[in-house]
Amino acid sequence: MKIPPLDLKDEAELEVYRLIDEKYRNLPKGKDGSIDSTAWGFQDNDIDALRHAYVSGVYTQSYGASTAEFLGRLYEYSPGLGSSAPNSERSTNMDLWNNAVGRKYGKKVKGRQQLFKELLRALENGELIIDPNDKREYTWQKYLENVPAGAVIVIGKDKKGRNILFYDLHERSVISRADFVDRIRAGKYPRYGLRVVNGVSIPVAKRDASVLNNLG
Repeated sequence: MKIPPLDLKDEAELEVYRLIDEKYRNLPKGKDGSIDSTAWGFQDNDIDALRHAYVSGVYTQSYGASTAEFLGRLYEYSPGLGSSAPNSERSTNMDLWNNAVGRKYGKKVKGRQQLFKELLRALENGELIIDPNDKREYTWQKYLENVPAGAVIVIGKDKKGRNILFYDLHERSVISRADFVDRIRAGKYPRYGLRVVNGVSIPVAKRDASVLNNLG
């Protein structure tokens, strides 16, 4: 079973702080010796850039680039669904840019250790944005509509590329394909329907203008 996105985000953040402290530079620590991410020096700088890029890269390795891109925007623009306190426009631009760099290397390499090595190189080469006043602009879609109840994204595929694991963004729950099919039939997810392929019922998103049609 794949780790739910919010749990994976927490895991990846703790992991990248440890890697930064071990391999890049020392981070502030509490009396117990653990890294204190609430201390000054974790926002709008190189540490912030590495964190965003690493989490996005881990999401890409776990769920695929399109879901990682969606989740990155979700956390920036949808309060209550894992987002932090609202950023300034320039800080948001910085975060989305660094998320994209993370996806690039998440697709390129296997394993988290190699991902972190590539992101350190990207930092040294100036590929990451470490200052909100950087003039580079993130030009992909920035804005996200309010997330309606019953919105679902794909977080797992089988070897043939078929969607087999889903995540309900409001319930914050992982759903198997069989369970999702049953719930669609019961009318619990009106945004979705079923298509039968080779005798197998496949959940599909109904056509509309929403960026939340994320079933592929």
